[in-house]
Amino acid sequence: MSIARQDAWTNDEDLLLAEVVLRHIREGSTQLKAFEEVGKQLSRTSAACGFRWNSFVRKQYKSGIELAKKQRKEQVVLEPGAEPSPVLAVEHHKIEQEAPQEEEQDSITLQKVILYLTKMDEFFQDDNEEKERISEHSLFLEQDNCRLQEENTLLRENLKAVEEDYRALMQIMERARRLSVQEDEKTNPKVSFQMDKNGNLERVNK
Repeated sequence: MSIARQDAWTNDEDLLLAEVVLRHIREGSTQLKAFEEVGKQLSRTSAACGFRWNSFVRKQYKSGIELAKKQRKEQVVLEPGAEPSPVLAVEHHKIEQEAPQEEEQDSITLQKVILYLTKMDEFFQDDNEEKERISEHSLFLEQDNCRLQEENTLLRENLKAVEEDYRALMQIMERARRLSVQEDEKTNPKVSFQMDKNGNLERVNK
């Protein structure tokens, strides 16, 4: 099992992160999958890769992101022999119903083809953007959860340290009280000491 790194990001690592994310955008994949791929290569968590991308690297590649999205739109094609998803099948049926019916089955016009491809492009674009938004939101929640867990662990450690310091202080005060009482009883047997409700020593005459 690889250990997550905590060191600073180098320029080469930022470049690798940008290349992988842009490739996933062009291919119609999600940024979360890109973060997971980079995390395996750099021995970092996908949350750390996502945080680095959104907080720093993304700002350096705004034009590259737009270009990758444009290329993705141009390359949206259903692979030969692949079964369309149920959502895609419904959308395909809807487009066929909207197209005008012809008496001859072989009658396909250029206008029909353009209309069909345009609607399919819009469908894929909306679907991919929605997946990307959901993935980014899930990543942000994961980052917040990691941050809260780290804060909770730190608070528990601080509380434990305070409790140990308090117990040690009380032991020191108790030993000091006993020594003081013993010394005073030797020098002045008629005087003794007791601890009040606030933990302070007070002199009591016998």
